[in-house]
Amino acid sequence: MNLKLAWRNTWRNKRRSAIAIASITFGVFFSCLMLSTQLGSYSRMIDNAVRFHTGYIQVHAKGFWDDKTIDNSMVLTEDVLETIRQARYVEVVAPRIESFALASYGEKTKGAMVIGMDPESEDNLTRVKSKLAEGAYLEASDQAALIGQGLAKYLGLKVGDTLVMISRGFHGVNAAAKYPVKGIVKIPIPDLNNQLIYLPLKESQWFFDASERVTALALVIDDADHVDRTVKYLAARLPQEEFEVMGWREMMPELVQSIELDYVSGIILMFILYAVIGFGIFGVFLMMTNERAYEFGILLSIGMKRGKLRQVVFIEAILVGLIGVLAGVALSLPIIAYLHFNPIQMGGEYAAMFEEFGLEPVMPFSLDPVIFFRQAIIVLIMSTLIAIYPLFKISRLDPVRAIRQ
Repeated sequence: MNLKLAWRNTWRNKRRSAIAIASITFGVFFSCLMLSTQLGSYSRMIDNAVRFHTGYIQVHAKGFWDDKTIDNSMVLTEDVLETIRQARYVEVVAPRIESFALASYGEKTKGAMVIGMDPESEDNLTRVKSKLAEGAYLEASDQAALIGQGLAKYLGLKVGDTLVMISRGFHGVNAAAKYPVKGIVKIPIPDLNNQLIYLPLKESQWFFDASERVTALALVIDDADHVDRTVKYLAARLPQEEFEVMGWREMMPELVQSIELDYVSGIILMFILYAVIGFGIFGVFLMMTNERAYEFGILLSIGMKRGKLRQVVFIEAILVGLIGVLAGVALSLPIIAYLHFNPIQMGGEYAAMFEEFGLEPVMPFSLDPVIFFRQAIIVLIMSTLIAIYPLFKISRLDPVRAIRQ
């Protein structure tokens, strides 16, 4: 009976209820949009950094992380690969040789980061093939190079030109070679785009005189939430005196700290938004309570118990809050879903500003369900707490004075 009375009272004054529902709807909508942008940017930052730098998990020789030289590389054996591949959440194992070289063409020279990789597994990790701007992707048997677009522009290289590389190989041997440029890729991280050179794994092992050796194994796992569990699994099964197993959080503490710092500032902005939403909802409830003082006075004077009246009014407030929350989620979900699959591409000065900070010039949106559940629950709780005000007014209402007003 109370629910039926509350539902009828909610729609008895449609304009008043519409104002209350609209204030909650737009509060939920904007809070969902804001949190989606925040989480989407974190996800894109982590994905770009992890995939192109380290992998979600990395297995390397003991001591390599503290002294990243090719002398601290490890011999890649089938036993090690098989142990890693048996891990439940591991999908791809990408072997790499990472080192540096002087890259030259014509009269220009620049320091470059050289990554020797298996083309198939590397594409599963970094999706580098989809970022091909010119030319063709590498094959395992190629004696050619794939270079970043920024580096190609600096050196004046085009597909088919010959790149000269000079470096230091395993145990100090001289490393020098010439490679035709098979393709040019546009890496979404500007620093890498300006200095990256890919070589097939076998060719890079020959170049650095490091036969059958790799500096690290970068792992692709099915879900980032399984990183810690997989690290523990592999650390327990690989010889600790020979190998180190590290998750991306341990390898990139600066990224974790920057995300946490930004998240705190985001929470402050969210609290400001919640405060605005809360005052808006309170204003609507205050208006509703004052407008209905005469109605409450009549009901109490004809014998309706205060407890029952409070119950009906409280249920009304819950219904208004619930409808507003559901409408806000329904309004934001398709928009966020569209922006998730079609992120906003920055251009002009904004793109330059993003790239200056080493970020991809896009505004991504997250479709994580927690966004909608969290905002819905928070705003619904706020509405419920604010609904205490009309209950307090009913408890202290004088029917005679309310009727005479």
